Amino acid sequence: MALYRKLRPLKFADVIGQKAIVRTLLNQLVGHKLSHAYLFCGTRGTGKTTTAKIFARAANCLNPRDGEPCNECSVCRDILNDTSVNVIDIDAASNNGVDNIRDIREEVKYPPTDCAYKVYIVDEVHMLSTGAFNALLKTLEEPPEHVIFILATTDPQKLPPTVLSRCQRYDFKRISSSDIASAMQGYADNLSISISLDALKYIADISDGAMRDALSLLDQAASCYMSEKITLPKVLELVGAVDPSVLFDFTDALGKGNSSVALDVIDKISSDGKDIYQFAQDCIQHFRNIVVASVMEKPSPSLDFSEEYTERLRSASKKITPQTMLEYINAFSTLTNQMRYAANPRILLEVAVIKLCGAEAQTNLTDFDSLQTPGDDDARISHIDSGDIRVLESRINQLEQRLAELISNPPVLSGTPGINPHGASDGIQTSPARVKAVPEDIQNVFRHWLEFINCFDNATKALLCRCKPGYLDGGAMHIICPDPASRDWLASKQNHIVNNLIQNYHKEFEVRFSLSDDYDTEHKRLYGQTDTFEELQSKINIKIEEW
Repeated sequence: MALYRKLRPLKFADVIGQKAIVRTLLNQLVGHKLSHAYLFCGTRGTGKTTTAKIFARAANCLNPRDGEPCNECSVCRDILNDTSVNVIDIDAASNNGVDNIRDIREEVKYPPTDCAYKVYIVDEVHMLSTGAFNALLKTLEEPPEHVIFILATTDPQKLPPTVLSRCQRYDFKRISSSDIASAMQGYADNLSISISLDALKYIADISDGAMRDALSLLDQAASCYMSEKITLPKVLELVGAVDPSVLFDFTDALGKGNSSVALDVIDKISSDGKDIYQFAQDCIQHFRNIVVASVMEKPSPSLDFSEEYTERLRSASKKITPQTMLEYINAFSTLTNQMRYAANPRILLEVAVIKLCGAEAQTNLTDFDSLQTPGDDDARISHIDSGDIRVLESRINQLEQRLAELISNPPVLSGTPGINPHGASDGIQTSPARVKAVPEDIQNVFRHWLEFINCFDNATKALLCRCKPGYLDGGAMHIICPDPASRDWLASKQNHIVNNLIQNYHKEFEVRFSLSDDYDTEHKRLYGQTDTFEELQSKINIKIEEW
């Protein structure tokens, strides 16, 4: 028998983490004020079905003790052995039709044989069809006095309001990690399972508030290491996760823009047979912990870790800004959605890491205000280590280059470097040594797109307003047109548009006009899917609202 079934609580006092619900049900049983219908809501493994079965025994027990079932009388033993005809456990996922509910309507007319109540436990009740719900309504509202309905569901939003209004609703909360770890420690002692405290704590953390998940992992670990002590490394190996120290090293490499170290971590994880998707999920949780640690000054349930581990999170939060960590969370959240359907998730993870490291190694030249407050600089410099020197040197070089360009070509329009509000394109003197535009230059054009198109006549400006930006690897700026007529018109103005780009940004731009379908086809061929604003944002670092 599985461990979670063997250790299923037999009394209300053994139910973990649901004190308010247990107290209310006990009071009803002691005071003989039972309702005719109950609705137990909550995520998996929080004790809904267990509580329903305890309640069914307590309501029918021949020798109840302060509301608790004795589990020794003939009625309790029949219910425990699933041989009682008065407690009917129904799986609504496989019995969700109108005919199944009609059978119940006919059965409720007959009184129980050897106990006080006939109890119907309907698990996953949200799976019932609309017709089945309608057939159940009248019986649920006015059942015979000897009938009790207990409906259990993980998704109460799918239940009709007419059903919700006929039941007493009890919301089962997720069980805290500390309660799960404490309960499992007692179970392990009783079963002579040798397991370390940090391994128990890790199992409790990854079970996501579900006692059944935690016991299943404990059962699996006990079966795998029968004559050995179960330690944290063994549990990590069992579930395909990585040691927390690896997550700190990986995060540190991302923060320093060191893609080589980050890729080495991924290679070691893959070589050790770890699950790449699980690693990405662990990274999201780790990034979240660092962000929370950066804003929590005092111990909090949000960080239910040891003091040593919490301090390590706070130390990591001082090296990377919370804004950067939030960007990591967004990037990895998008990544995990893509990895679900990828043939090789490792490649997607490596590409994402290279992009994130490249973003860290570059400077956003528009953030001059971050360099204007001496106090902020002093605070930032105080956290610099040897790994940040390379990033600082890169920033200084880019700033010096940008300053030299601004001195030689002072901007005309405030807010956008080098934009000429009159958009004159005649008589442009182009330098023979003009540098070709790179993706960062294309990004700059798209960022100030509305200001740039003001350089043109009304007809061209109106058409450009209807277009969308696009970018494919290769250094060309794609302008996606809504229809062939717009594309042909703008293509005839291509030289005029390119000349304005050269005059305003002092780079050689390659501009391509294409239709949405053609662009999507090419994008799907290169990347396996069509382009979206979110993906464009990650490729050229622009915000949707700015466009």
